[in-house]
Amino acid sequence: MRIVIVAALPGELKPLVRGWEKHRSGTRGVALWRSLQNGDEVVAVCGGMGAFAATRSFAAAEALGRPDVVLSVGWAGALDSGMRTGQCYVPSGVVDVQTGERFQLAEGSRQLLLATTPQVADRNEKRRLWRSYGAKLVDMESATVARLAHIHQIPFCCFKAVSDGPDANLPDLNRFISAEGQMRMPAFLTHVALRPRFWKPLAKLGRSSSVASEALAEKITRFLQEKDVQRTNRTGAV
Repeated sequence: MRIVIVAALPGELKPLVRGWEKHRSGTRGVALWRSLQNGDEVVAVCGGMGAFAATRSFAAAEALGRPDVVLSVGWAGALDSGMRTGQCYVPSGVVDVQTGERFQLAEGSRQLLLATTPQVADRNEKRRLWRSYGAKLVDMESATVARLAHIHQIPFCCFKAVSDGPDANLPDLNRFISAEGQMRMPAFLTHVALRPRFWKPLAKLGRSSSVASEALAEKITRFLQEKDVQRTNRTGAV
């Protein structure tokens, strides 16, 4: 079985791929790791934030062979105060805010909707998404990965760990994201250095993101032992 794990940023995958073999992806801007686990080939790939980057990452992984399972993983912003930073969740559905498409991953009473947006959501946008869609989490990639999995008829599951709460007071990150979905770090750090009000929130984001990555790795590692997509989507547990 070949399992493909699609993330946006290397930091999201760091604890998971520790000890894995890093490979050249053949696609500029895309990092790729491979691991053999109990006879299965697991491929983790990241190529940046947003739909374009997610599509590019998926294609780089698919070039190695058709996936049997696809996972969209990474950090997410919380829209609901009940979603705790550092915790990893399994959405029961994904909505693409830009197109209106919905990808229902599980039937039944469990409702944990993830909204995918074309930009990083600030506090006001988080409130709007919560009120308009009833979504509890927000990211920039999962709807694209879900769409690609659906087109190729590949089982799909989503693991999202909360990096920031609904009221996080962060700088506008969108102006520092390149067209390829990469952070322009020198410009961002220069901007932040001149605005002390963001130092504490960004330090908190860094700590919670690190904890979130560990939680993400733990949950994905448990999933890889059984690889039961239907049960994981239905229950939210692994």
